[in-house]
Amino acid sequence: MQKIVPFLWFDNQAEEAANLYTSLFKNSSMGSVSRGPDGTVFMATFQLDGQEFMALNGGPRSQFTEAVSFFVNCETQAEVDHLWNSLTADGGEESMCGWLKDKYGLWWQIIPTILGDLMQDEDGEKAGRVTQAMLQMKKIEIADLLRAYEGAVA
Repeated sequence: MQKIVPFLWFDNQAEEAANLYTSLFKNSSMGSVSRGPDGTVFMATFQLDGQEFMALNGGPRSQFTEAVSFFVNCETQAEVDHLWNSLTADGGEESMCGWLKDKYGLWWQIIPTILGDLMQDEDGEKAGRVTQAMLQMKKIEIADLLRAYEGAVA
């Protein structure tokens, strides 16, 4: 068992959310589901790409904020698109610079790995153009980042 495990407080959608998340990421699986005396789900455990998580149905008292989010490194635009579309579906919300809130209120950053590489380029002018392009985006588009890097007008 890993030493530090993210513990997510849901109103009453812990199992539903865990099922969605495990369907989206490779090397993911549901763990145990604990039920209360009335048979309703109390807590669920699951893994996302080998990372352990716990989810609690704790009621509406606590809600997620963007102060805590999950940063997802994506290798391709297809991966960005798949995760973005899946996590914003059915009531999720797009935000700026690769951030989104899923239908359960949990915040995610869906970021192509190349973004960090381009923003850290030794050529400050190129890196600055990439940063400015990213600041105009909701979902990050790799082709637009590369055009900005090369100095092409979008």
